[in-house]
Amino acid sequence: MDTKALRQKILDLAIRGKLVPQDPNDEPASALLERIRVEKQQMVKEGKLKPKDIKNDTVIFKSDDNLHYEKFQDGTVKCIEDEIPFELPEGWEWARLKDLLNVCSSKRVLQSDWKNEGIPFYRAREIVKLSENDFIDNELFISEEHYLELKKNYGVPQSGDLMVSSVGTIGKVYIVKPEDLFYYKDASVLCFENKNKLLVSQFAKILLESSFVQSQMRDNSKGTTVDTITISAATNYLCIVPPKNEQLRIVDAAQRALVKVIQIQSNKDVLQATITNAKSKILDLAIRGKLVPQDPNDEPASVLLERIRAEKEGLIKQGKIKRDKKDSVIFKGDDNSYYEKIGEEVFCIDEEIPYNIPDTWTWMRLENCCVKEIRRGKSPKYTENSNVLVFAQKCNTKHNSIDVSLAQYLDKTALKRSPDDEYMQDGDTVINSTGTGTLGRVGIYRNTDNTKGLSIVPDSHVTVIRSFSCINSHYLYAFMKAHQSVLEKKGEGSTNQKELKPLTLKEMLIAIPPLSEQKRIDKSINIALSHFAVIEESLN
Repeated sequence: MDTKALRQKILDLAIRGKLVPQDPNDEPASALLERIRVEKQQMVKEGKLKPKDIKNDTVIFKSDDNLHYEKFQDGTVKCIEDEIPFELPEGWEWARLKDLLNVCSSKRVLQSDWKNEGIPFYRAREIVKLSENDFIDNELFISEEHYLELKKNYGVPQSGDLMVSSVGTIGKVYIVKPEDLFYYKDASVLCFENKNKLLVSQFAKILLESSFVQSQMRDNSKGTTVDTITISAATNYLCIVPPKNEQLRIVDAAQRALVKVIQIQSNKDVLQATITNAKSKILDLAIRGKLVPQDPNDEPASVLLERIRAEKEGLIKQGKIKRDKKDSVIFKGDDNSYYEKIGEEVFCIDEEIPYNIPDTWTWMRLENCCVKEIRRGKSPKYTENSNVLVFAQKCNTKHNSIDVSLAQYLDKTALKRSPDDEYMQDGDTVINSTGTGTLGRVGIYRNTDNTKGLSIVPDSHVTVIRSFSCINSHYLYAFMKAHQSVLEKKGEGSTNQKELKPLTLKEMLIAIPPLSEQKRIDKSINIALSHFAVIEESLN
């Protein structure tokens, strides 16, 4: 169940008069709007509003010809039927946002005035968090003296006002509570003042978060690099006004429904976390020899190592790989300790061995499992079209899948920089190896992922692992996937320039089962994951 869509459906039903029944005894919204106009005029007289705050107010009405018109203060009338998206229930009215709420921004607070303590100072990002969580650990403040000065001279947000994120993630709404004490950043946040309190603030929030108003925000946002809501645009949003009593009923019904949606989402999150943990547990059991039983008839991994050496010698003779003068051999001594032989030197590596494995298994360095050198790809040069694609970090998605549709085309002039073994092959394990956020992410490339059928090479942010034919590529992927959380922490360098060095990967210890057991492990993992996939699909 898509809880985001369900939530949006509740909001949309609410503003269309379909969430609660209408009561013919309710005072119509037209009377409410008239009271709002009268009170706004009185507030101008009392100095609570400025004349400019109401000079552009309009009245929207339905004429005898069944069309909607908008009357301006200079007496002109304009047909706006093309703006009206649906019919409203009897007693409801259309209005501009400026006729209901006063839209304003704050006075500029210089960055030099930001403090580490004092009165909270909110930017768009804080309003977004408050809207989503109703709580925030604030990191920016202004002095109490500065706040009191702003309050005295310009005013500050009051209980019932609606704070709206207006830059970047636009349209997130937070209702000011009676106990709230804060100021906000100009242009980054807009305040929709509900001074007369004739409009129910909670209903206004429902209205602003509905797809109807949200689409107006998106369509009318301006900005060269990020979306931005301007005051002039916001004031002209077309809004729905039910009778006040019905607003209260809508708020009550919507809140009860949204609580259930939150409960559903919470249950989904718990189930998803359980599935994620179960997947990790399956992989952990697999690489420890505890997922499938050992078969005494299996050819032991020690024999598999000989086959790897034979395959390596064949590739060396063909000139496809170079001989490693410091080839590593790991073995278990008579004293039950593990040793590694490199050249003529032998070292005890017990301290490196992370856990016990079955007797038929063996340990290998990842470098010695791979038919191609463990390295990142080349820095690409892109073009609009070619016969070669570039596999980038974004192609290795966070949802444990490969998305080749995100790949760009490689310029033909760069092809000569890509050796033959650089072209990705079915079963290659791919690891995001630079930057933050995705570093250490493990995926497996399959030819079926590449619906374009074009050759594809990794870019310089991706490392490709390709095993010898006598090591099951899917088992090797499962092993690397089981260590993804470890790999994520092995990045070296500054915060924004961390990289997972090839040497770090080369020296990884890999637990190698007999080939037959590798295949059984791969089959068992696939069966388990297919069951989880069915459950996860039902959650969406």
